[in-house]
Amino acid sequence: MKSEKDKNYELIIFDWDGTLMDSENKIVNCFKKAVADVELDYPGDAAVRNIIGLGLKEALDVLLPDYGDSIRKEVVGRYREHFLYLDESDMPLFSGVEEGLEKLRQQQYLLAIATGKARIGLDKVLEETQLGEYFITSRCADEAISKPHPRMVLDILEETGVPADQAVVVGDTSYDIQMAHSANTDVLAVCYGVHHRDDLKAEQPLDCVDDFDSVIQWFS
Repeated sequence: MKSEKDKNYELIIFDWDGTLMDSENKIVNCFKKAVADVELDYPGDAAVRNIIGLGLKEALDVLLPDYGDSIRKEVVGRYREHFLYLDESDMPLFSGVEEGLEKLRQQQYLLAIATGKARIGLDKVLEETQLGEYFITSRCADEAISKPHPRMVLDILEETGVPADQAVVVGDTSYDIQMAHSANTDVLAVCYGVHHRDDLKAEQPLDCVDDFDSVIQWFS
Protein backbone atom coordinates (compact mmCIF):
# COMPACT_ATOMS: atom_id res chain seq x y z
CA MET A 1 0.00 0.00 0.00
CA LYS A 2 1.05 3.57 -0.57
CA SER A 3 1.17 6.05 2.29
CA GLU A 4 -0.37 8.88 0.28
CA LYS A 5 -2.00 9.58 -3.04
CA ASP A 6 0.38 9.92 -5.95
CA LYS A 7 -1.91 11.84 -8.29
CA ASN A 8 -4.69 14.37 -8.35
CA TYR A 9 -8.28 13.19 -8.63
CA GLU A 10 -11.36 14.88 -10.00
CA LEU A 11 -14.06 12.72 -8.40
CA ILE A 12 -14.34 11.16 -4.93
CA ILE A 13 -17.04 8.48 -4.53
CA PHE A 14 -17.97 7.91 -0.88
CA ASP A 15 -19.65 4.95 0.71
CA TRP A 16 -22.20 6.09 3.32
CA ASP A 17 -22.70 3.64 6.22
CA GLY A 18 -19.48 3.20 8.18
CA THR A 19 -17.67 5.85 6.14
CA LEU A 20 -19.63 9.08 6.62
CA MET A 21 -22.25 7.98 9.15
CA ASP A 22 -21.90 5.75 12.22
CA SER A 23 -25.03 3.70 11.55
CA GLU A 24 -23.73 0.29 12.58
CA ASN A 25 -25.76 -0.02 15.79
CA LYS A 26 -28.99 1.09 14.12
CA ILE A 27 -28.58 -1.39 11.26
CA VAL A 28 -27.88 -4.23 13.71
CA ASN A 29 -30.82 -3.26 15.93
CA CYS A 30 -33.24 -3.00 13.02
CA PHE A 31 -32.23 -6.32 11.55
CA LYS A 32 -32.52 -8.01 14.93
CA LYS A 33 -36.05 -6.61 15.34
CA ALA A 34 -37.04 -7.54 11.77
CA VAL A 35 -35.96 -11.15 12.25
CA ALA A 36 -37.83 -11.31 15.57
CA ASP A 37 -40.98 -9.94 13.92
CA VAL A 38 -40.90 -12.81 11.41
CA GLU A 39 -39.98 -15.30 14.17
CA LEU A 40 -36.68 -16.45 12.67
CA ASP A 41 -33.43 -17.32 14.40
CA TYR A 42 -31.13 -14.31 14.64
CA PRO A 43 -27.76 -14.96 12.96
CA GLY A 44 -25.88 -12.76 15.45
CA ASP A 45 -24.52 -9.23 15.63
CA ALA A 46 -21.17 -10.12 14.06
CA ALA A 47 -22.82 -11.65 11.02
CA VAL A 48 -25.01 -8.58 10.52
CA ARG A 49 -22.08 -6.20 10.89
CA ASN A 50 -20.19 -8.13 8.23
CA ILE A 51 -22.87 -7.57 5.57
CA ILE A 52 -23.21 -3.81 6.14
CA GLY A 53 -22.55 -2.23 2.76
CA LEU A 54 -24.43 -4.80 0.72
CA GLY A 55 -27.92 -4.27 -0.63
CA LEU A 56 -30.69 -5.92 1.37
CA LYS A 57 -31.18 -8.74 -1.15
CA GLU A 58 -27.50 -9.60 -1.15
CA ALA A 59 -27.34 -9.27 2.64
CA LEU A 60 -30.16 -11.76 3.07
CA ASP A 61 -28.48 -14.17 0.65
CA VAL A 62 -25.71 -14.32 3.25
CA LEU A 63 -27.72 -14.07 6.46
CA LEU A 64 -30.78 -16.15 5.60
CA PRO A 65 -29.65 -18.56 2.87
CA ASP A 66 -32.16 -21.29 3.80
CA TYR A 67 -35.30 -19.18 3.44
CA GLY A 68 -37.34 -18.48 0.33
CA ASP A 69 -38.38 -15.23 -1.30
CA SER A 70 -41.61 -14.79 0.64
CA ILE A 71 -39.90 -14.97 4.02
CA ARG A 72 -37.10 -12.68 2.84
CA LYS A 73 -39.61 -10.13 1.59
CA GLU A 74 -41.24 -10.10 5.03
CA VAL A 75 -37.86 -9.50 6.66
CA VAL A 76 -37.05 -6.69 4.21
CA GLY A 77 -40.41 -5.05 4.86
CA ARG A 78 -40.01 -5.23 8.61
CA TYR A 79 -36.41 -4.01 8.44
CA ARG A 80 -37.39 -0.95 6.42
CA GLU A 81 -40.28 -0.21 8.76
CA HIS A 82 -37.96 -0.25 11.76
CA PHE A 83 -35.16 1.66 10.03
CA LEU A 84 -37.29 4.40 8.51
CA TYR A 85 -39.98 4.87 11.14
CA LEU A 86 -39.79 2.87 14.37
CA ASP A 87 -36.24 2.49 15.63
CA GLU A 88 -34.75 5.54 17.36
CA SER A 89 -31.10 4.47 17.55
CA ASP A 90 -28.72 7.36 17.00
CA MET A 91 -26.85 7.60 13.69
CA PRO A 92 -24.27 10.37 14.15
CA LEU A 93 -21.96 11.52 11.42
CA PHE A 94 -18.37 10.61 12.13
CA SER A 95 -16.33 13.44 13.60
CA GLY A 96 -15.20 15.94 11.02
CA VAL A 97 -17.45 14.78 8.18
CA GLU A 98 -19.37 17.98 7.48
CA GLU A 99 -16.32 20.21 7.83
CA GLY A 100 -14.29 17.80 5.72
CA LEU A 101 -16.80 17.67 2.89
CA GLU A 102 -16.80 21.46 2.80
CA LYS A 103 -13.00 21.48 2.51
CA LEU A 104 -13.12 19.00 -0.36
CA ARG A 105 -15.74 21.10 -2.13
CA GLN A 106 -13.59 24.19 -1.70
CA GLN A 107 -10.72 22.27 -3.27
CA GLN A 108 -12.95 21.70 -6.33
CA TYR A 109 -13.39 17.96 -5.95
CA LEU A 110 -16.59 16.45 -7.33
CA LEU A 111 -18.25 14.31 -4.64
CA ALA A 112 -20.63 11.37 -5.10
CA ILE A 113 -22.12 8.50 -3.08
CA ALA A 114 -22.27 4.77 -3.83
CA THR A 115 -24.19 3.00 -1.08
CA GLY A 116 -25.84 -0.27 -0.19
CA LYS A 117 -28.82 1.74 1.06
CA ALA A 118 -32.07 1.88 -0.85
CA ARG A 119 -32.91 5.27 -2.38
CA ILE A 120 -35.57 6.02 0.22
CA GLY A 121 -33.06 5.43 3.02
CA LEU A 122 -30.32 7.55 1.48
CA ASP A 123 -32.70 10.41 0.72
CA LYS A 124 -33.91 10.33 4.33
CA VAL A 125 -30.45 10.62 5.87
CA LEU A 126 -29.33 13.25 3.35
CA GLU A 127 -32.33 15.34 4.34
CA GLU A 128 -31.78 14.79 8.07
CA THR A 129 -28.07 15.65 7.90
CA GLN A 130 -28.50 18.37 5.25
CA LEU A 131 -25.46 16.99 3.41
CA GLY A 132 -27.16 16.54 0.06
CA GLU A 133 -25.75 19.80 -1.30
CA TYR A 134 -22.22 18.40 -1.25
CA PHE A 135 -22.87 15.56 -3.70
CA ILE A 136 -23.38 15.92 -7.42
CA THR A 137 -24.90 12.45 -7.74
CA SER A 138 -25.51 9.19 -5.89
CA ARG A 139 -26.25 5.59 -6.65
CA CYS A 140 -28.11 3.11 -4.42
CA ALA A 141 -28.32 -0.66 -4.27
CA ASP A 142 -31.94 -0.70 -5.45
CA GLU A 143 -30.96 1.27 -8.58
CA ALA A 144 -28.04 -0.90 -9.63
CA ILE A 145 -26.35 -4.20 -8.82
CA SER A 146 -25.10 -4.21 -5.24
CA LYS A 147 -21.48 -4.03 -4.21
CA PRO A 148 -19.03 -5.63 -4.78
CA HIS A 149 -20.22 -5.43 -8.40
CA PRO A 150 -18.86 -2.22 -10.01
CA ARG A 151 -22.17 -1.09 -11.52
CA MET A 152 -22.76 1.80 -9.11
CA VAL A 153 -19.32 3.27 -9.75
CA LEU A 154 -19.59 2.73 -13.49
CA ASP A 155 -22.95 4.53 -13.53
CA ILE A 156 -21.48 7.48 -11.62
CA LEU A 157 -18.49 7.67 -13.96
CA GLU A 158 -20.79 7.63 -16.98
CA GLU A 159 -23.07 10.31 -15.51
CA THR A 160 -20.24 12.64 -14.52
CA GLY A 161 -18.03 11.99 -17.53
CA VAL A 162 -15.02 11.49 -15.27
CA PRO A 163 -12.55 8.81 -16.45
CA ALA A 164 -11.92 5.92 -14.07
CA ASP A 165 -8.30 6.92 -13.55
CA GLN A 166 -9.42 10.32 -12.22
CA ALA A 167 -11.82 8.83 -9.65
CA VAL A 168 -11.29 7.26 -6.24
CA VAL A 169 -13.67 5.33 -3.97
CA VAL A 170 -13.59 5.85 -0.18
CA GLY A 171 -15.15 3.08 1.90
CA ASP A 172 -14.94 0.97 5.05
CA THR A 173 -15.59 -2.53 3.71
CA SER A 174 -13.97 -5.13 1.52
CA TYR A 175 -17.00 -4.75 -0.75
CA ASP A 176 -16.06 -1.12 -1.44
CA ILE A 177 -12.51 -2.06 -2.34
CA GLN A 178 -13.60 -4.93 -4.59
CA MET A 179 -16.11 -2.65 -6.31
CA ALA A 180 -13.46 -0.02 -6.97
CA HIS A 181 -10.94 -2.52 -8.31
CA SER A 182 -13.55 -3.98 -10.67
CA ALA A 183 -14.40 -0.47 -11.91
CA ASN A 184 -10.67 0.30 -12.42
CA THR A 185 -10.71 3.22 -9.97
CA ASP A 186 -8.36 3.80 -7.06
CA VAL A 187 -9.66 3.20 -3.55
CA LEU A 188 -8.91 4.56 -0.08
CA ALA A 189 -10.02 2.42 2.88
CA VAL A 190 -11.16 3.81 6.22
CA CYS A 191 -10.48 1.61 9.22
CA TYR A 192 -13.02 3.06 11.66
CA GLY A 193 -16.03 1.33 10.06
CA VAL A 194 -17.33 -2.23 10.12
CA HIS A 195 -14.54 -4.27 8.50
CA HIS A 196 -11.25 -4.96 10.24
CA ARG A 197 -8.06 -3.25 9.09
CA ASP A 198 -6.40 -6.58 8.20
CA ASP A 199 -9.31 -7.58 5.98
CA LEU A 200 -9.22 -4.20 4.25
CA LYS A 201 -5.44 -4.30 3.73
CA ALA A 202 -5.74 -7.78 2.22
CA GLU A 203 -7.82 -6.24 -0.59
CA GLN A 204 -4.95 -3.84 -1.43
CA PRO A 205 -6.38 -0.32 -1.23
CA LEU A 206 -4.00 2.56 -1.84
CA ASP A 207 -4.02 3.35 1.87
CA CYS A 208 -5.99 2.77 5.07
CA VAL A 209 -6.71 5.69 7.41
CA ASP A 210 -8.04 5.84 10.94
CA ASP A 211 -10.43 8.81 11.02
CA PHE A 212 -12.21 11.21 8.69
CA ASP A 213 -9.76 14.01 9.35
CA SER A 214 -7.11 11.72 7.88
CA VAL A 215 -9.29 11.23 4.81
CA ILE A 216 -9.27 14.99 4.24
CA GLN A 217 -5.51 15.20 4.85
CA TRP A 218 -4.99 12.43 2.31
CA PHE A 219 -6.66 14.54 -0.38
CA SER A 220 -5.06 17.85 0.60
